[in-house]
Amino acid sequence: MLDAPQAMLDERRQLGLDGRDEMWDGLLHLVPPPGDAHQELSLEFSYVVGPLAKRLGLVPRMETGLFRSDGDYRVPDQLYRRPEHGSERGAEGAEVVVEVRSEDDETYRKLPFYAALGVREVIVLHPQGRHVELFRSVDGALRPVSADAEGGFVSDVLGIRLRTVDGALHVTWKDGSAEL
Repeated sequence: MLDAPQAMLDERRQLGLDGRDEMWDGLLHLVPPPGDAHQELSLEFSYVVGPLAKRLGLVPRMETGLFRSDGDYRVPDQLYRRPEHGSERGAEGAEVVVEVRSEDDETYRKLPFYAALGVREVIVLHPQGRHVELFRSVDGALRPVSADAEGGFVSDVLGIRLRTVDGALHVTWKDGSAEL
């Protein structure tokens, strides 16, 4: 949206609806609030993966702006960053981004932006069916990772394996596991 009416922006801010809005090279993208299934999966994932990431020295954040500049940022559902990537406005870099898919969202259109910022992996979670996709940085682009023989994906950064079994997302790591 170019030149959004100030009254609309003021109303979105007043109602708390602007927290997920994004700027793409100066173009405002109004992002609707997530639905219940989206929020449930995102929270469950963060409860399990957040402590694991902290053990690795990463800082977990939810719905935090990931900035290239003031006029160019995205708001992923989750990000896992190094401490030095934190800033007053949000994050200036991330090791892993997690996007929870909503119908007609722009998850895949964000991949080049994340790659340009040096994000090493993007995990895409799908609330319906609880399946997962993993993208990994290869030669400056985020490329899809193929599932292993059992249909699982391994995050090299987080040290976890993600696999969907009978509509549940299984997360395993060196000394534990969880079912979401």
